[in-house]
Parts: sequence; C-alpha cells; structure tokens
Amino acid sequence: MICSNYVKGGYDALKLDVLLAIPPKYQEGLDLDEVAQVFPYGDVRFELQDGGMIAPSGIAIDKLGDTNDDMVIVCASVTVGH
Repeated sequence: MICSNYVKGGYDALKLDVLLAIPPKYQEGLDLDEVAQVFPYGDVRFELQDGGMIAPSGIAIDKLGDTNDDMVIVCASVTVGH
C-alpha cells in the first residue's frame, strides 16, 4: 500500500518533528539543511536542546576539516505526524 492510504496527501504531507540533544559548543555549527537530507520525504522541523556527549575519538582527520579529536554524540527523537 502507498502512504496516501494512511496520510492524506501522501509522503510529502508528513510532518517530522526532530528533537536533537547536542553539546552546546556544537549547536551553532550544525547545518540543519544537511541533517534534513537524511529524511527522504516530509516537512522536517528541528528543535535543539543542550545534551549529547563529547568523547575523544583518538584521531583528527585534516581532510575532513577536523580541528581536534572530538567525537560528538547527538541524541535524536523523531515524531512523525501529518
């Protein structure tokens, strides 16, 4: 069955509320347009809150723009509605 049987308007009518718990020092640099690309359909709305974790990864990769060995852990909650 296709989504339009469940949600009026189909996939594109879905509303995704995404709550991201991220360490404060990484919130400003977060590209939400890039994050939204992981969702194949729907209208994505973001809310950020302080949280997550920073742990050492043991490596910094210059080609990826790393300036330190921080491994940033983000907790996410996705609510799907219409």
